[in-house]
Amino acid sequence: MAHAPGRARVEPGRTLVFDADDTLWENNVYFERVIADYLDWLAHPSLDRAAVRQVLDDIERANLVSHGYGSAAFLHNLAECFHRLMDRPASDREREEIHGLATDLLAHRIELLPGVADTLTELATRHRLLLLTKGDPAEQQAKIDASGLAHHFAAAAIVPEKDAAVYRELLDRHGVPPASGWMVGNSPRSDILPARSAGMGAVYLPHRSSWVLEHADLDPDDPRILVLSGFEELLLHF
Repeated sequence: MAHAPGRARVEPGRTLVFDADDTLWENNVYFERVIADYLDWLAHPSLDRAAVRQVLDDIERANLVSHGYGSAAFLHNLAECFHRLMDRPASDREREEIHGLATDLLAHRIELLPGVADTLTELATRHRLLLLTKGDPAEQQAKIDASGLAHHFAAAAIVPEKDAAVYRELLDRHGVPPASGWMVGNSPRSDILPARSAGMGAVYLPHRSSWVLEHADLDPDDPRILVLSGFEELLLHF
């Protein structure tokens, strides 16, 4: 796993595949704000905040396959957490209050991460850029549209989940040999590890607020994983 600086630049004409949430724009910070407000609102009589958060994390992990990602799934998980901890379903009023906690989240405001727009503008002159994001299709498409970044990408794909098979299918659809493709993202679990399994190189851009369920260990000796501290650093290597 190579840490910048000191790595030679990849020759022009490659295909760079970008994650969206927490790679191009802020995402998880909005969910974390809602969770903080939810913990205040719930005020469980016997469990502390860490214990309640662990229950919520367990619920989210268990529901990924059946409910997927996005705001609707998140609100469902908050209601289920209430049911489990309070030993009763939330009332209609309580559900409205939970929904009210997520008003800002549901607005899908887009805050680009530093350097993203200018860096993509330059990278698009050197390489073919693709976008690969997971989640609710309508919600993710709304974010892409609002970001003002869509014109940088030759194509965008929204998928329910990211695994090695998804990456292989994406590469095959666009005629990209795996060795010529690079994945750029903040999630070890969804961006880095499956891309490497598909034969791609990977650029890991750690985010200060990545979702705990996206964490995973990376091989520190893998020479095809490049770790950067900022989006603009891509221009030094691609």
